[in-house]
Amino acid sequence: MNSILFEIKNNVGIITLNRPDKFNSFNREMALLLQHTLDDCERDKNVRSIYITGSGKAFCAGQDLGEVIGENPATFDKILIEHYNPIVTRIRNIGKPVVCAVNGVAAGAGANIALCCDIVVANEHASFIQAFSKIGLIPDSGGTYFLPRLIGFQKASALMMLGDKVNAVDAEKMGMIYKHFSEEDFKTESLKIAETLAQMPTQAFSLTKQALNQSLQNSFSEQLNLEDKLQNKAALTYDYNEGVNAFIEKRKPNFKGE
Repeated sequence: MNSILFEIKNNVGIITLNRPDKFNSFNREMALLLQHTLDDCERDKNVRSIYITGSGKAFCAGQDLGEVIGENPATFDKILIEHYNPIVTRIRNIGKPVVCAVNGVAAGAGANIALCCDIVVANEHASFIQAFSKIGLIPDSGGTYFLPRLIGFQKASALMMLGDKVNAVDAEKMGMIYKHFSEEDFKTESLKIAETLAQMPTQAFSLTKQALNQSLQNSFSEQLNLEDKLQNKAALTYDYNEGVNAFIEKRKPNFKGE
């Protein structure tokens, strides 16, 4: 059974974490295959947005602890440097919008991989847990970077130390995620977001991601200078010209992501 499923539908690269019997927890094979799949999405011009979800009842339970105990266990240094850090780095740097559809529990690295995506939505029965403290570890996979910026230092600190479970409703209220959907609407509505993005000016999204990434460390004046630089790049794209012409001609634009 493939640990990562992939298909392209309506210009959306649909990635499904597929170890349902292990709550989609990561082993080395799955981590490396996810990296390769993200690389394929970046290269493929037919993929204009990316949608990540999980199979079965869970989104992702984090690290498969079977790889870190027993004989010849993998070190956390190896796991972080070769597995999780490359995954979250790819998601943030890939020049296409990434939607994460959290279908069930997202724990540990699974939660933090979800939270680094561009748009995060969740099933009403989903939950988010910074489970690291339960076994004496610290949050990784970019968790200490993204979570305080999403919900504030105090709440992030408490959730990381106490390991409280946050349901989808509360996650939306505190700004951890964009939206939650009912069980019956979740798949249709979450995929609709990715499909909508795929028909929009995705070159602008790539530049927007660059601006957002830099905003996390830039001064105000540095950010204004970056906006100027990136806006000039956006103004040279096919999609900008198409958008302006469509507006003037009172028609629907036909964006190409170019």
